[in-house]
Amino acid sequence: MTAQEENPVLVSVQNLHKHYGDLAAVRGLSFEILQGEVFGLLGPNGAGKTTTIEILEGLRQPDSGSVRVCGLDPAQESMALKERIGAQLQSTVLPDKVRVDEALNLFAGFYRRSASVQLLLDRFGLEEKRHTFFEKLSGGQKQRLALALALVNDPELVLLDEPTVGLDPQLRRDIYALIERFREEGRTVLLTTHYIEEAERLCDRVAIVDRGQLVALGTPRELVARSGQGTRIEIHLAKPVSLDRLKEVEGVMDVHEAEGAYYLRAHPPATTISALIRFLEAEENALLDLHIARPSLEDVFVEMTGRRLED
Repeated sequence: MTAQEENPVLVSVQNLHKHYGDLAAVRGLSFEILQGEVFGLLGPNGAGKTTTIEILEGLRQPDSGSVRVCGLDPAQESMALKERIGAQLQSTVLPDKVRVDEALNLFAGFYRRSASVQLLLDRFGLEEKRHTFFEKLSGGQKQRLALALALVNDPELVLLDEPTVGLDPQLRRDIYALIERFREEGRTVLLTTHYIEEAERLCDRVAIVDRGQLVALGTPRELVARSGQGTRIEIHLAKPVSLDRLKEVEGVMDVHEAEGAYYLRAHPPATTISALIRFLEAEENALLDLHIARPSLEDVFVEMTGRRLED
């Protein structure tokens, strides 16, 4: 049985295009999301992530291309689609004087089927804030409420647009735990982000996008394995050594020195480390410290686009 027979395609995007005047926000984007996976759209601000997710939600019309979500066309069957998806936008704005439980009950009334409001309050840590006005909630509480509202109709697919932007590290980890719970429940999640750590930690597969186009697609491990950047090795030595001599060590692709440390790019790293130790013994030098860091999705993005995600 193939992976797609085990996990059917829930979202299909083929050759998607969207322009705003002369600006091409999305240019020929194609990808599929399998049922039950957490799928990430990773790219810098302005890469076309939000436009793509809004088209999938039926909020925007594509200029061309084919889009199917839960077997439906968002442009033509938006009413049927809204019963099967939940969405959290980049910013959730509710009336200042609406209480948390009022908001959940209001949204639940929009659907034929809804989850238990009490269960959502408990699950998202909002029980103590159920009678609190929206304007009195902290940023993290507003984000948790936004996620609760996205699940109020017990959706098959959850669309999350930059769900942790502006949150401190602890609140970000709390949101990570909630998304990981979605996966455990078998929900399908589409997550847009420009945070490397977020994509690497949460996503089963990642589509790296830049300027509206697909740059790379695969699991985080697969994408990193395709990178020609090599593993990064930082070493501190007892005595200085020539950079040209270090470049001769087996597996070393590149090397530079900064503030007394030597930074090597190497592949495969195990071979390089063994060769490095032999080299230092022959040089009567000593290895004082060593740190290894595998390539990241940031390295993949830089390699394929020539710029960093935050640029």
